[in-house]
Amino acid sequence: MKNDQTISYKEIQKNEEINLLITQGNAILEILGYTEHSKHHALKVANTAGEILKDLGYSKHKIELARIAGYLHDIGNSINRNDHAHSGAILAYELLKGLGMPLKDAITVASAIGHHDEETGTAIDEISAALILADKTDVRRNRVRNPIIANFDSHDRVNYSVLSAKIKVCTDKKVIQMDLELDDSISTVMDYFEIFLKRMVMCQKAAQVLGLKFKLIANGSKMC
Repeated sequence: MKNDQTISYKEIQKNEEINLLITQGNAILEILGYTEHSKHHALKVANTAGEILKDLGYSKHKIELARIAGYLHDIGNSINRNDHAHSGAILAYELLKGLGMPLKDAITVASAIGHHDEETGTAIDEISAALILADKTDVRRNRVRNPIIANFDSHDRVNYSVLSAKIKVCTDKKVIQMDLELDDSISTVMDYFEIFLKRMVMCQKAAQVLGLKFKLIANGSKMC
């Protein structure tokens, strides 16, 4: 197949193979005790990544690539949680190339996916920056799958304590801000930082790639 046609985000959402990979990855992570990484997470990350670039005035093409990267970013979990960003990047590149995406775009999406994990990655361009910010700020109570609160680990407690998490771009101030509301009877702001410090540092660097400063407001107080 010649790589001279464009595959849309809507088509990606409907692709059976991609959705099976997301479903399988989510099922594996449930067995391993991880939070939800379902299609719902994929959609939320995709839409948030697209909105970030839209608010900043990026082209429709880059917005579309950010959405596609967001939807595909966790398919590597279907192989193994370890190095899931790297295996996901390889899977995504082959899938997108096979679907007829131009090679340059397929490589851009694959690179963003390959750099979205805080242990090995960093923002390398606008697409990866938007993906990182969208992924690392998706913290919410309904991602916790452990039904017994007494058995929560530290990650479960922090996620379950989140009552609200919103991210917004303030173009006039050149700031991207995460507003976080925590139930501090379950987990404190310091608990959040202890668990997610690497992710917040990654968000700061991603914001810089977009020419922004990253701010975290937790329970009304500025944390960074």
